[in-house]
Amino acid sequence: MLTTPPLSLYVHLPWCVRKCPYCDFNSHAAKGALPIDAYVDALIQDLEFDLPLVWGRVVHSVFFGGGTPSLFPPAAIDRFLQQASARLRFAPDAEITLETNPGTVEHGPFAGYLAAGINRLSFGVQSFDDGCLQRLGRIHSSGDALRAVKAAQDAGFDNFNLDLMYALPQQTLPMALRDIECALALQPTHLSHYQLTLEPNTTFAARPPAGIPDMDTAWDIQEACQARLADAGFAQYEVSAYARAGRQCQHNRNYWTFGDYLGIGAGAHGKLTLGASQQVLRRWKCKHPTDYLAKAGTAAAIGGDDYLSAQRLPFDFMLNALRLNEGVPLATFEARTGLPRAAIASKLAEAHARGWLEPDPDWLRPTELGRRFTNDVIGLFLD
Repeated sequence: MLTTPPLSLYVHLPWCVRKCPYCDFNSHAAKGALPIDAYVDALIQDLEFDLPLVWGRVVHSVFFGGGTPSLFPPAAIDRFLQQASARLRFAPDAEITLETNPGTVEHGPFAGYLAAGINRLSFGVQSFDDGCLQRLGRIHSSGDALRAVKAAQDAGFDNFNLDLMYALPQQTLPMALRDIECALALQPTHLSHYQLTLEPNTTFAARPPAGIPDMDTAWDIQEACQARLADAGFAQYEVSAYARAGRQCQHNRNYWTFGDYLGIGAGAHGKLTLGASQQVLRRWKCKHPTDYLAKAGTAAAIGGDDYLSAQRLPFDFMLNALRLNEGVPLATFEARTGLPRAAIASKLAEAHARGWLEPDPDWLRPTELGRRFTNDVIGLFLD
């Protein structure tokens, strides 16, 4: 029987100073002054429009993603959170994360973000090597990153993530390990460590940079960095996520366990389990900020609605859950999809036969081999 899962709120702030050549997110280079007040108004209107889908439910986490959300000053974040919490029930211990780019933050406002209700930061550092940063098209330096993190700590933030990328152009294994050491010295509670990929419709896909490490080198980097992080007390709990005890990203865990999330903002995606019908709906908003500003709060702002069929649900569930090292109980699959485990019995048998899942009959947990071939394991469930 399908049961209503926990609810999160995702807020997309789409502008950045400059579009990175590897980025395939819905981000737009700022041209002139940002329409900050108008955009916050639009977010509130967007939220009002979607409220009937989540009325009465508790929000357990909020995530401001982008783009570069730290382009919005604390007063704007504060105004949105006040308006949102007047319309939604926020859990007393709700995790509220703001993504920030070390090259764009004004180092004074961190105390302002904390006062507004932000209790977790995620810094898009990517590398502490200035040459790598330049080749990635980043606008910040390693010094900027160090100063930004220190400023956040001085303001009172003790819960923050550092994003690092590896297999960068001209990066060697020792260089990647130096990035890990620099990150550890800053004493983060969480690290995201993910491989550079050439995503379609990006500058790097059209004009790949020279010197990208081959697959064997990338795997060597991944293994060595995993070992160093483990030695430092960071447990890998997802394909690219590492955390100290009790500091896993609750917002992302909700994604990975097929929880619900309301998505507002230009191009934001959401996934919701609907009231009496218990249908699972994926909804996304129109992508371009200009269109969004003109249409927010009306049906015209909806970029699309997709009601997931029973045939589609297993794949969508596994797309998330099998990224977790610990996996999930089969009971969670049944509760979040409304399907019996018999619906995926043949797929599970094949995954077990290939050595991709642990043999526990009540748990969906990838083996070490399965974690190496995550996409292949997930693909088994695509009908």
